[in-house]
Amino acid sequence: MESLAARITRVPRPYDEAAGARAAEDFADVEPAVRELLAGTAGCSGFLAGLMEKEADWLRDAIGRAPEAVLAETLAAADVEGVPALGVAVRVARRRVALLVALADLGGVWGLAEVTGALSALADRATGLGLSALVAEEAARGKLPGVTADEIAEAGGMFVLGMGKLGARELNYSSDIDLIVLFDETRHDPDDYMDLRKGFIRVTQRLVKLLSEVTGEGYVFRTDLRLRPDPSVTPVCIASDPAEHYYESVGRTWERAAYIKARAIAGDIAAGERFLERLTPFVWRRHLDFAAIEDAHDMRLRIRAHKGLGGALQVPGHNIKLGQGGIREIEFFTQTRQLIVGGRDPGLRQRETLVALDALAAKGWVDRDGAGVLAAAYVAHREVEHRLQMLEDAQTQTLPEAPEGMERLAAFMGMDRDAFERDLSERLEAVKSLTETFFDAERRRPAAEAPAPEEIFADAEAALAIIAEWQRLPALRSDRARSIFKRLAPELLLRMAGAASPDAALRSLDQFLRQVPAGVQLFSLMEANPPLLDLLVDVCGSAPALAQYLGANVGVLDAVISADFYRPLPSASEMRIDLAAQLAAAGDYEAALNAARVWMKERHFRIGVLMLRQILEPEEGAAVYSAVAEAVIGALWPVVVAEFARKHGPPPGAGAVVVAMGKLGSREMTVSSDLDLIVIYDAEGEETSDGPRPLATTVYFSRLTQALISALTAPMPEGLLYKVDMRLRPSGRSGPLATSLAAFRRYQAEDAWTWEHMALTRARVVAGPSGLGQAATAAIREVLARAHDEVKVLADAADMRRRLAEAHEGAASNPWEVKLGPGRMMDIELLAQAGALIADVGAIRSPRRMLEKLGSRGWIAREDATALADALGRLAGLQQVMRLASDHTMDPAEGGEGLARLVLAVTEEPDLDALRQRLAEDAGRASRVIAARLGV
Repeated sequence: MESLAARITRVPRPYDEAAGARAAEDFADVEPAVRELLAGTAGCSGFLAGLMEKEADWLRDAIGRAPEAVLAETLAAADVEGVPALGVAVRVARRRVALLVALADLGGVWGLAEVTGALSALADRATGLGLSALVAEEAARGKLPGVTADEIAEAGGMFVLGMGKLGARELNYSSDIDLIVLFDETRHDPDDYMDLRKGFIRVTQRLVKLLSEVTGEGYVFRTDLRLRPDPSVTPVCIASDPAEHYYESVGRTWERAAYIKARAIAGDIAAGERFLERLTPFVWRRHLDFAAIEDAHDMRLRIRAHKGLGGALQVPGHNIKLGQGGIREIEFFTQTRQLIVGGRDPGLRQRETLVALDALAAKGWVDRDGAGVLAAAYVAHREVEHRLQMLEDAQTQTLPEAPEGMERLAAFMGMDRDAFERDLSERLEAVKSLTETFFDAERRRPAAEAPAPEEIFADAEAALAIIAEWQRLPALRSDRARSIFKRLAPELLLRMAGAASPDAALRSLDQFLRQVPAGVQLFSLMEANPPLLDLLVDVCGSAPALAQYLGANVGVLDAVISADFYRPLPSASEMRIDLAAQLAAAGDYEAALNAARVWMKERHFRIGVLMLRQILEPEEGAAVYSAVAEAVIGALWPVVVAEFARKHGPPPGAGAVVVAMGKLGSREMTVSSDLDLIVIYDAEGEETSDGPRPLATTVYFSRLTQALISALTAPMPEGLLYKVDMRLRPSGRSGPLATSLAAFRRYQAEDAWTWEHMALTRARVVAGPSGLGQAATAAIREVLARAHDEVKVLADAADMRRRLAEAHEGAASNPWEVKLGPGRMMDIELLAQAGALIADVGAIRSPRRMLEKLGSRGWIAREDATALADALGRLAGLQQVMRLASDHTMDPAEGGEGLARLVLAVTEEPDLDALRQRLAEDAGRASRVIAARLGV
């Protein structure tokens, strides 16, 4: 490859001619083209002139070689022993890369991608070297238990995600770097978790200092960690599992957009890539709701308002990044379109702005001419941004206001001032026109006249009879209600015409209206918020059970108009805090139980709507239903304990914890799932409680458990919370409701059946004192980590499978049965849990994840593991959306066209016949694989 000197195609015009002349004199021995480039550079930028002077000998060598080779050599030279020496080496590398990049850019040797790629490569290298060195130092001090010398290359499981422009390899010349630092907790002993966490936090803090501290050698990169989950309360480095749960439960639209560009850049790269893969459902959803699109538009406006960037567009003083027609507008335009359609088309999931824009145009999602205008403007804008920052190595995107400042910048661009300002103004206006039109178009909702009922409904006579009856409903008894509804009716009919089955939607809407006690408030709310009409017709057309709930609880619509309604719910811990505050304010025990029921049902409705709108994927819905249940138990348990303690005294000893089993344990609940629970206590030798009516310890905890069951299941004015199943406790129905920790350990070691150990693969503590929770978790892990006789486990699993098949033979004959029968959910889960018991998959509780791990370990053929996991995912998705219509097995066609369409969208099949055939084929293959692995 040719040298930098041989590839120069342009040079800046020296603004300060004297400075340019001095540079030309200092480098009189180089080729004329290079001398002219150096003179123009020094004549515009005092910062670069200083670097040329400081690195003169290195520069003379560099300009005679290919800049790509010089870059690689410079990055390689930064790898030195010891943190202090490394701090110097990476700063020297930064100086030299800054100079090399500037000259290759100014001389037209490198295009935008090469310039930003080189800057990003420097950030990757400095971060990676710093992380490894600091982990090695911390491990040598004995502060990272379990991290050996062999693991230093992977930073002991730590990994760094480059976000924003670094993730996309689009760093600007004087950029901050946005990092998220996490660690893979699964590769370490759980007992070492807290010490490792502290050590990794120290490493991260020192890494930031290593990169950003200004020393006599300069700095490397200003570093920002604020993109991590909930930065106001979380440490600078957290485990990947809680981070994943944060995004699943409370991640916001802007965080989804941020993860479009995320890239694992340092440490355990493989762990980082696995983490990003697990976040795919969070980032790339099949559909994006209207409110979420509004987020992008509103964010633009907030940035302008916050930065004072409104008003008429003028070039002097304009912010080339955040201002109208600037870089951020192009990025917002591109990323919003990616979020809308990237879930359906993986080819649009591109980190780089220009690559993504081109892909969108190629697929017809963006006008190709418009995309070309934006792409050209993006490149030109970024060049202006780089020139601004090269002037003084300052992180700025604001154009100079003073004429002399604009003269200097224009000279740096190799242009005269008038031509520069005219060219830039035209580009800004072109970008503004294209992007404003896009966002405005997304906001407009054109009005149209509703067709006559005869044109909408198959049975127009029956439809007209239903509509006529509405005037007699309680919701329409007042003149005001009738007046508002008269205006709403055409809008409802218009939307009804677009329903999959207008007749079925009308019947469901009729049932909804019959349950509404008063209509003025409801109809006024809908009139002021037209999207609620879309929601109502969607619910009535696809999920009648949700419509029935809505009719009896119209107050839930108050939450629907909030932008938060269409965003993922908060984490289980945040929801628990929210619910606990509401329970505390309820006044008395019965009021608290009713408040919990209202709170849970509102969130169940919200989750149902999000899945109905396909904003939440079924797997995400399962996680959030589980988070709601966990929050309910976590908030309610202290209330139950306090109420029980009023009569019988506080819990003896260390108290008791609630352990989730089954679908709650593995975070796979549906809207109608029972709660499989066990309660474990540790009285620490105390024989009775100390209260007005003391109880023997065993009686105390059994009755306390019964109090929890009653709090969850008792029918009250607001209904019940959940059905509860305690049959997974030691000895099942014949055993006490609560089990002491010692008895639990003894039973699991001496008396438990294989199926009971298999059930523990999904167990996790969800409420109770943390100390006892850790002890119970350790006891469960002891059971699972113990060596199990593979022959016995497989034989017992085969026997269980036979018994289940005999017990559910009738249900298995239904082609739409997803849970029971050979090759269905329970059958696949049986094999996964048996394998987890034999091979010990660690903290993995999801059967699908178990299968993936077992396949990677070779316990089951990888292709079989993939097939079983895919089949299980399809069945779980089908079950999740079918439960919105009914808690019983049914043919999707019986739920109407709306439900059928939802089922097909979730399973990605063209029609119900094809889906039925796919399910049969899945079950057949799964059954054969399971039978073969179990040896039957």
